Amino acid sequence: MRWLVLFALVPAISPADTVVATQTIRPQQIITADAVRLDPAQLTGAFTTLDAVIGQEARTAIYPGRAVMRGSVGRPALVDRNQAVELVYAHVGLRIKAEGRALGRGAAGERIRVMNVDSRTVLFGTISPDGSILVNK
Repeated sequence: MRWLVLFALVPAISPADTVVATQTIRPQQIITADAVRLDPAQLTGAFTTLDAVIGQEARTAIYPGRAVMRGSVGRPALVDRNQAVELVYAHVGLRIKAEGRALGRGAAGERIRVMNVDSRTVLFGTISPDGSILVNK
């Protein structure tokens, strides 16, 4: 009788689905609906819904039959390494624009290193949704 009460108090563990690759997904490739499927398995750190993965960019290679882990995908990059970008510095009423070159790759909201083409000064900036780089100092 004690065991029956104990089992009644323990919550039932329901198996969750895991997102699995159906084909090889290369790094920097956008994940499409035909590249992934749900598999009835539970794996810690893996995605459990297709909506969370479709449209994201692979950060690492994901092979067929392997689970799509949270660290292996991210937002699609807006800026590629060595790409010409617009540097923007804005403070109070002052707004300065300059031509720059991206020294890293990233998505909107990420900080990357950039180089001012004219002065060759290396700065850090945040990628804005339009692809320009907002420089703080």
